[in-house]
Amino acid sequence: MNTFPHGIHPPANKERSAQVPVSELPAPNIVRISLSQHLGKEALPVVAAGDYVKAGQKIGEADGLISAAVFSSVSGKVLAVEKRATVNGHANHVCIENDGKYEEITLPPLKDPKPEEIISRIAECGIVGMGGAGFPVAVKLNPREKIDSFIINAAECEPYLTCDYRIMLEYPREFLLGAQYMARSLGLSRFYIGIEDNKSDAVEILENAAKEAKIDVSIILCHTKYPQGAEKQLIYAVTKRKVRVGKLPSSVGVIVDNVHTAFSVYAAVEKGVPSYKRVLTVSGGGVKHPANFWVRTGTDIGEVLNACGGIDENAVKLIVGGPMMGFAQSDENATVTKTTSGILLLTAEEAAGEEASSCINCASCVKACPMRLMPVYIDGCILSGDVAGAEKYGAMNCIECGSCAYVCPAHRPLVQSIRLAKKKIREKGSVK
Repeated sequence: MNTFPHGIHPPANKERSAQVPVSELPAPNIVRISLSQHLGKEALPVVAAGDYVKAGQKIGEADGLISAAVFSSVSGKVLAVEKRATVNGHANHVCIENDGKYEEITLPPLKDPKPEEIISRIAECGIVGMGGAGFPVAVKLNPREKIDSFIINAAECEPYLTCDYRIMLEYPREFLLGAQYMARSLGLSRFYIGIEDNKSDAVEILENAAKEAKIDVSIILCHTKYPQGAEKQLIYAVTKRKVRVGKLPSSVGVIVDNVHTAFSVYAAVEKGVPSYKRVLTVSGGGVKHPANFWVRTGTDIGEVLNACGGIDENAVKLIVGGPMMGFAQSDENATVTKTTSGILLLTAEEAAGEEASSCINCASCVKACPMRLMPVYIDGCILSGDVAGAEKYGAMNCIECGSCAYVCPAHRPLVQSIRLAKKKIREKGSVK
């Protein structure tokens, strides 16, 4: 079975939402759309209070190469452009009063587009990687190196999350066409889908859809293991190529993107629709009615939870994203962005928030790390203020998957330590 060395096997907990079809969540009366929904520089506002906007209208212009345009998700009046808290920081938000008309702006559909036209359209529509990091896709699809393999990451290895799975089940043709456009932009006629073997029903549906649409795709079954969907780990599982430390996948001739990104490319190319809504999963033991929703960007997390019956009294932790790589939240006021794959409400049993104790030198974290790092050493260095030591032990190469913290019997907050180490290394200036 195709897989990678090390890793862990946390409970999938996907049964809560896996069989729940995607439904449309009504937009709230006011949306607060972050201008930082991507990796890189925050978009620059191009609207002001009092302006009238339509759904799909650009409200934020990309600021430089590593940035992405942002679009209104509703029609209505701009109330303000103001700084607000995000899931993991602060950014300017465009606050829009929804008039309920949903007047829309779209671009002309592209017919048999050339590679450069596909990339241009992806940039025009503000499409970013929707699996987590939010890297601008138009930049990723225009590498300096020659690419011979394009892989769609369909592993969805994070526990609880089922949004990509539902897209493959409900929109297989659209997803595959989007992936085909991405492959074509790289000069490729064929592409791969790396998918975990716990999604065999999706595999059958995709194979039938590909045959009907005459799409040349190779579906590679991968062992169900976390973090199978991490970029370098998936590349190894599918192609057996190793991406060296400090290098990008393009260095070995590979580009990887995820299921939802491909679907958004389809919508941009064939429908002319910019990226302003997405499918996300709402799950966890503290959610009364787990769901998969189409949600417009700028929708408060609290609005999404209310549509699922509100917060159960047994819920103790709110997480945006997956339980392994997501961000815990102190309130429900942050809003949905292009990269919001899930909203989880976990019970005390699921959250497993035991108090940390001293390291017992068991090396469990070392055995689990898919990047072959020594998290225990990085943790020790940062606790003692040895930033150079943390860098020496490879803190900057950590993918923050959380495998180390998951297996640690002392419940050390290893991911938080490594994130702090990265921050201090950047502040020191040795890494740009």
